[in-house]
Amino acid sequence: MNSSITSFMRNFFSRALTIIFFGLAIILVISLFINAAQGLIAQSDLTEILLKSINTGIIALAVFELALIINKEYSELGEDDNKNAIDTLRGTLPRFIGTVCVALSLEGLIMVIKYSQLDLAGNLYYPVAIITSTALLLSSLALFLYLTDKQK
Repeated sequence: MNSSITSFMRNFFSRALTIIFFGLAIILVISLFINAAQGLIAQSDLTEILLKSINTGIIALAVFELALIINKEYSELGEDDNKNAIDTLRGTLPRFIGTVCVALSLEGLIMVIKYSQLDLAGNLYYPVAIITSTALLLSSLALFLYLTDKQK
């Protein structure tokens, strides 16, 4: 009985969180189009509109990817309880961390472009820190995958 309650709760929360994150991703995409249209109507700088749109789109992609991971992994765990936690992490982490790394590196590159256009070279420490952190995160993922490989 206890395992059926746990399975029900896991299923319920995974479905609820999946719906919430899918909804947030949809709202972000709608916001992207609204902000781009408002910027074009107000005749704002096209580069600024594109950079903000890319930034919002990247965040929407990361939220969408999180929803997919929650839906895939946590709703299926009830059906396959004997799946190892390390195997679950090896399946979900690379995809999610890959999306986060793409988002962070693009954010760093956008900041470099923005700061170079505004002649704020003194603020380049921030995007360099973001890009360095992204490289560290990706290296950590590679180390995790190497250390948890069963075929060593």
